Amino acid sequence: MRTRRPMRIAPMIAALALASAACAGQGATGAGDAGGTGDGAGPVTLKFWNGFTGPDRAAVEGIVSKYNASQDKVKIEMEIMPWDVFFDKLLPSLGSGTGPDIAAMDTAQIPQYAARNVFQPLDDFYGAGGVDPEVMVRSAVDATAFKGKKYGVPMNFTTLKLYWNKDMFREAGLDPEKPPATWKEFGDYAKKLTKDTDGDGKPEQYGLSIADHATIAMWPILLWQNGGGLVSEDGRTATLGDPATIEAARHWIDLVTKDKISPVGQAGADADKLFQSRKAAMEIVGPWMTTGFKDAGIDFGIAMPAAGPKADVTLGTSVAFTLNARATGGKKQAAKDFFTYWNSKESQKYWSVESGFPPNRTDLTASDLRENPYSALFGQDADKSRFYLAGVQEFQKVNETIFEPALQRALNGKGDVGTLFGQAGKEIQAVLDSAQ
Repeated sequence: MRTRRPMRIAPMIAALALASAACAGQGATGAGDAGGTGDGAGPVTLKFWNGFTGPDRAAVEGIVSKYNASQDKVKIEMEIMPWDVFFDKLLPSLGSGTGPDIAAMDTAQIPQYAARNVFQPLDDFYGAGGVDPEVMVRSAVDATAFKGKKYGVPMNFTTLKLYWNKDMFREAGLDPEKPPATWKEFGDYAKKLTKDTDGDGKPEQYGLSIADHATIAMWPILLWQNGGGLVSEDGRTATLGDPATIEAARHWIDLVTKDKISPVGQAGADADKLFQSRKAAMEIVGPWMTTGFKDAGIDFGIAMPAAGPKADVTLGTSVAFTLNARATGGKKQAAKDFFTYWNSKESQKYWSVESGFPPNRTDLTASDLRENPYSALFGQDADKSRFYLAGVQEFQKVNETIFEPALQRALNGKGDVGTLFGQAGKEIQAVLDSAQ
């Protein structure tokens, strides 16, 4: 699973309205139970859509196959497609009644659907006979909430970690077993690892590879580490224009633009490629890249990103199962059974070993996951993770329409950071207020 981009809302407003109207008012009448009613006529069939097209696809297929083989009451029919195709198809299909019963997506996407009643609350999927909330990663469960109700069940969870190229550290005279632990070390190491051997102003090697658009959140980690960010943790107040945010942004933008520690204008895939091709010495990214970096022959280490002046924090991110508002009766019970199976101890061990992601459960140890030690590394700092724009209904508007353009203008010298972020913060506050 690579970077999960927010969906494009504007072209889909009509589809959302149609889907909302079609799904509103569905009671427990079995209206969603065609194709298997759970009344003894045959197994309940659940259509399941997701975008796991990467190396972790095999692990998803493995658990679904195991579940289908484990019982004869429910059959999962899964369709995997690229995430952009997934989001293009999802809303029209929900409106027409041809969509999936189960859809898996980044938790940041959930509020915009939940607000329009196309997904149903799943609070009753937790507890006795369902998913045990006491053993789940709490931040992953909390990230499914919108206006006090849970609209999802975790499918995966991970933190982002700092990868560093040990060979490049050795060549620069740095200890290859000791990544930077503080902001000062992080900046100093990045400068030392940046090399412009021909003096043309464009380094042949960068100290850091960081993306500024079409990416899993990298820059927000740096803002959080100084006590700033885009919005308050309750999602109600814009903080992009706060002094702590601007101070952090200035610090890192100066390192990028003046010391050229990273290229400007990278998407997430570009940032990964730069590290994978040995043209950058460090990157903050998730476990989905371990296989690609290993296959490239890179001797890398993994650790928490360097702690900031105010916080030792990284990004937490999760894909969650959601349930179509039309899925009632036997289909709803079948979905609860499948979600519970997915989050069982046995399934989560299989998932972590096969995918490299940490488990959703906190009761699996490093010894349980010894067949894939990377998964334990990405799970051990779950308590230091924070979810990006959690519960913000207009995620795409805040992130892609306001924040990323402001960041890119600052990186390209098209305005003062304080002015750009101050104005963007006011625009974010207007968006937050409109969704109250």
